[in-house]
Amino acid sequence: MLSAEQIQTNWDKHIKIINHYIVGDRKNSVLALVETLAEHMIMAPASGKSWYHNAFPGGYIDHVNRVIQCAIKQKELWQSMGASIDFTDEELVMAAIFHDLGKIGDGDIECYVPQTDKWRQDKLHEMYTPNPEIAFMLIPDRSLYILQRFGIKLSHNEYLGIRLHDGVFDKANEAYFFSHNPDSRMRTNIVNILHSADFMASKVEYDLWKNKGGSTESKVQKTKASTGRPVNSSEGLSNLIKNL
Repeated sequence: MLSAEQIQTNWDKHIKIINHYIVGDRKNSVLALVETLAEHMIMAPASGKSWYHNAFPGGYIDHVNRVIQCAIKQKELWQSMGASIDFTDEELVMAAIFHDLGKIGDGDIECYVPQTDKWRQDKLHEMYTPNPEIAFMLIPDRSLYILQRFGIKLSHNEYLGIRLHDGVFDKANEAYFFSHNPDSRMRTNIVNILHSADFMASKVEYDLWKNKGGSTESKVQKTKASTGRPVNSSEGLSNLIKNL
């Protein structure tokens, strides 16, 4: 969980990133988008389950900022190893800023709603659940849809970076990654670098959650029945057993 101060700090950092990397007339359009959608963006989670990553209020912006940081470092690493950097820093950061934009919803309806089922929270660690009111779209497709709603134009590199950032974890992307023809081979490394950055950020966030006491064990207390054998029980059942 993040404190109110941490959520505000992350948001301020997000705006500074935009002002630093996005230039020209497009900056005003991007700032207009985040200002309009701020209420949705600031408190959105980055996933629905605690053991995925950042399934808490403010998790979305925290994740996006981390992906941007990882992407810049990944670009420097790839470049130092001899890889071709065939995109600008603005393109990389622009794609990173909006790679998960669809997770906030469509601008009108939230993508995630809090899970109110205590059993699903405790057993499945499901803090949020997909909003049944929103039309289904893959997250990258919804991200691109929102951007076009606000009239924000993307370069070819930015479009591919956002659309394919999940790599081969999304079967819809396989045609782009498994080429049997040299002419259809991926022609930009922005996709690979952004995917690596997103993957790294999510794993770091999992480690941060685990190091702060996160566990995939059920939140069900373990106690002993009158036989002395350990059993799993809810708090109510535990108290009942103690009174036997």
